[in-house]
Amino acid sequence: MTILRHNEPMHPNIDSELPVGIFDSGVGGLTVLQAIRDTLPFEDLVYLGDTARLPYGTKSPASIVRYATRATTKLQEQGIKLLVVACNTASAVALDRLRDLMSPLPVIGVVEPGADAAVRARPGGSHLVMATEATVRLGAYRAAIEARDPAAVVREHPCEMLVSLAEEGWNSGAIADSIVGRYLDDATESGFEPDGIILGCTHFPLLRDTIRAAAAESVAIVDSASTTAAVVKNTLDMAGQLRQSDAPGTVRFMATDGASRFARVGSQFLGAALEYSDIEIVDL
Repeated sequence: MTILRHNEPMHPNIDSELPVGIFDSGVGGLTVLQAIRDTLPFEDLVYLGDTARLPYGTKSPASIVRYATRATTKLQEQGIKLLVVACNTASAVALDRLRDLMSPLPVIGVVEPGADAAVRARPGGSHLVMATEATVRLGAYRAAIEARDPAAVVREHPCEMLVSLAEEGWNSGAIADSIVGRYLDDATESGFEPDGIILGCTHFPLLRDTIRAAAAESVAIVDSASTTAAVVKNTLDMAGQLRQSDAPGTVRFMATDGASRFARVGSQFLGAALEYSDIEIVDL
């Protein structure tokens, strides 16, 4: 991975050469960034984590819209060709507002791609959404799945401790197995048997192998990070805006607070070392 230091100049203002902008309330969206890197290795990316205001899930809808709008405006100022809202809460609450703000540039959230993939994988099936309390409370995945497949059965289950496991790097082992197993036991009580599990938090792809091992072999695991990356690729391709270069794309990181923690935790999410000097602290 080539890291673009924040004092380096941006690319010329040519549509296909502009970076893809990605924002989240913290570091969880780095799983989406990594999925985009894997899918589109020649694209330049700029990531903004609003770490001064996390978590968004405890805030009112009006505050979430306000914070998401400010983050989007900051990325828009950098010059981007597409925005990815790599935050389930912001995707659920603020996506329409952000699309109005960014028009005609495309804005892609993480909920809709995850719902599409779940319905394609198990049409008419039973879906378990493992998410944070805020995402469950908003019911965004349920609404998105039911709009696409009225025959679907959806159960959303809060799995808050998985966020801490991911940030601590405890993605496997006895502790992770025990906590994931307990969540699945609780979610499947009363005879609910899911055909598919949606990883409805951007932290949860780090625990995919543990969840896979705990679930029945026939259960499809849907990762919103990889499905979102596929939508980004298709959107850019259809618009003729894929970057025309054989050189690997660069990555630029911004945060609103805590460069050292961002670098430490972010290194676990990316599988590559970050230094605090790689992170530009910005004010929204």
